[in-house]
Amino acid sequence: MAGLVHCSRMSGRNAPTIPTVIADDESPALDELLFLLKEFPEIEVVGTARNGVEAVARIEELEPDLVFLDVQMPGLDGLGVIHKLKSDGVPLPAFVLCTAYEQYALEAFRLEALDYLLKPVERERLVLTIDRVKRTMLEPDAPPVAVPAIPVNTVGRAKILVRAAGRNLIVDADDLIYATIEDGLITMVTSTVEGQTNYKTLEELQSSLDPSSFWRAHRSYLVNINRIREVIPWFKSSYQLRMDDKRGSEVPVSRVQTKRLRELFKL
Repeated sequence: MAGLVHCSRMSGRNAPTIPTVIADDESPALDELLFLLKEFPEIEVVGTARNGVEAVARIEELEPDLVFLDVQMPGLDGLGVIHKLKSDGVPLPAFVLCTAYEQYALEAFRLEALDYLLKPVERERLVLTIDRVKRTMLEPDAPPVAVPAIPVNTVGRAKILVRAAGRNLIVDADDLIYATIEDGLITMVTSTVEGQTNYKTLEELQSSLDPSSFWRAHRSYLVNINRIREVIPWFKSSYQLRMDDKRGSEVPVSRVQTKRLRELFKL
């Protein structure tokens, strides 16, 4: 890695900072990560890139110590960026790979990426990533920070527990239509019952389910792809999903996930 900058080049702070580049071809995702990273004074964003070729150029030019790298980009994807830098003999920074698709998590660790983040990036999960970054780069003698395990389910949990009306009900995972989180409480809507779960985050719940069926359409919603009844065009080229529950609930699709929606249904 390039040497750490111990005094911020942009703000004049005396605290150690980590020069960082963000590469993502989707402007909403890039802007959101830029906004979230403002909370962490140790992270100094020195540049951004909108595609893989630009990412290689920016990394070679700026020599950052950390790169948040989107896996799927046109022309040269995130994994291609890493391979290109290796072939060019460039000293590699630490990489945090960002992806909407869980299957890339294993590839991230095969390439010795420092961490991976599933889109849409959650603040709570980003905190764990930054803790790991700080301990690796700024506090190398500190004990390692625990991060969530890589979701490696290929089938997923067959049964799930839903708490409703003081009862603990067991339902088929395929009957889960969608789940939503508000104020830290997850509500599960199934074909037969609506209630809460013991899972603490949607990311944790998603990792226990079949990744081919359950999709994080929005930061606050996890949906069963097979239980989407209708795709509704919304304002500013966005969409909502009408789900197959009794109420015909409408679930928003985040701007970051619109690309995935188009791929799913060939919109």
